[in-house]
Amino acid sequence: MANEQRRSLRQRLFAILIAGIGSAAASVISYAAAIYHAANPEPLRTAVTGEMIDTGQWHITIAGARISNEPPTGIKPTEPQTFLLVDFEADNRSAASTFIPSALFSFDPTIPELPEPTIYLVRDRWIAGPVNPRMPEKLTAAWQLPQDYAPPPELRLLVGSQIYKERDNLYGASNWFDREPVAAVELDLPDAGAEARR
Repeated sequence: MANEQRRSLRQRLFAILIAGIGSAAASVISYAAAIYHAANPEPLRTAVTGEMIDTGQWHITIAGARISNEPPTGIKPTEPQTFLLVDFEADNRSAASTFIPSALFSFDPTIPELPEPTIYLVRDRWIAGPVNPRMPEKLTAAWQLPQDYAPPPELRLLVGSQIYKERDNLYGASNWFDREPVAAVELDLPDAGAEARR
């Protein structure tokens, strides 16, 4: 009887040891994979104008870009200003009306002292309100360029992404949260220099 108990105890200890080794090995492999992916990220997808980009919460289609001395309202500022305008279509894939986050767009390389863009609704020629679900809207993102900035003939626009969490870490509430860029779009600005000098 004592031998059977010892054998049973040894078998249990052996099973616990094997389970512990397996768990430790899985942790090491997971950690090594995370380090490898952080050190060797996948190249950012390159999209073209007219191609739909899935950001998670939005389907974004970049139509093109231009330089203008007027914002999308068409009202010329009293003092000379230069705007970088990016036209796009946005389809809200969530269940509620929501604003387009200005952090959705950025540039690579970054433009020094560039403020966040103002998003305009094309059909109203005015600042966009919340976009309704499943009702794509044509919009324009407008950046007021720094006075001493000379726009290059090409820009690389990065389109961000979002992730949905039913419970966030701070408030335990559901929301969409910004993540890293999901695609890059090369934008031509053929008359950038001439327009900026007007």
